[in-house]
Amino acid sequence: MDSYDTISDLLVNLFNEIMDIEEKAIITEEFQDITNNDMHIIAAIGIDLPRNMTAVARSLSVTVGTLTIAINNLVKKGYVSRARSAEDRRVVLISLTEKGRKAYFHHEEFHRKMVEAALRELNDDQVQVLVKALMNLKEFFYSYK
Repeated sequence: MDSYDTISDLLVNLFNEIMDIEEKAIITEEFQDITNNDMHIIAAIGIDLPRNMTAVARSLSVTVGTLTIAINNLVKKGYVSRARSAEDRRVVLISLTEKGRKAYFHHEEFHRKMVEAALRELNDDQVQVLVKALMNLKEFFYSYK
């Protein structure tokens, strides 16, 4: 198999399997009450300051209505808290509870291990080539938005 076929095969198979693989890795017994999609919402909320619903929805490329449904479930399960902004009562701010922060760090650990695996045994020049290749791939996908 030549390099083109190898890369094509790797990309197609990785894209087809990555969500399933990630879900199996991060939805453990401790986090069995949420989905992989929920975990990505938790990641989008982040651990910094509370974020408004519009900003989180935009970062996930979903509507505020779609996000609201997911947030309702995450609030019920104890992962997210919701509060009105003190400056503008129309604005809903969301943040992670302690349980949500634990899920956030669990998800981040999976990503850390994934990046470490990709970079294993690469020298600095090879890392730069990989970064450039992935940036090119990102630009390709963004061209379809």
